[in-house]
Amino acid sequence: MHGQTVINNKPVPDLDLKRYLGLWYEIARFDHSFEKDLVGVTARYSLNPDGMIRVENRGFMHTLNGKEKVAVGKAKTVPGNPGQLKVSFFLWFYADYNVLMIDENYTYVLIGSKSPDYLWILSRTPKMNPDHYKALLTEAKQRGYNTSKLLQVLQK
Repeated sequence: MHGQTVINNKPVPDLDLKRYLGLWYEIARFDHSFEKDLVGVTARYSLNPDGMIRVENRGFMHTLNGKEKVAVGKAKTVPGNPGQLKVSFFLWFYADYNVLMIDENYTYVLIGSKSPDYLWILSRTPKMNPDHYKALLTEAKQRGYNTSKLLQVLQK
């Protein structure tokens, strides 16, 4: 843990979950063990009949033609805090998933957690507008994230 690293991980005050659902492409991330060596990563969010959110992450090992890895998890909303989800890929262990910034058209998003070690930039398209990317980088830096640790994710 990085006790001395202080970040502002406060989620956006409003999030329209129905607009957020669907397919997102991972443009950049902080590297971590559960996505090690993955490229072409996507996340698909859909609503389950019980009100939980189905989370399906897909990626390919090392190259876009590599072995596909799929992880299916679940997420739930946090009452009174629409910009925060709790996501689980393993039993009852839930992690914070904070929407830190999203554009009004729901085409790109900055995601963080309660730890400064997790950060993602997602887009509705495999290639992201450079100005939008810069805006997300600026937001992340202002929140205290070390954006030099961002790993660009190869997409199709």
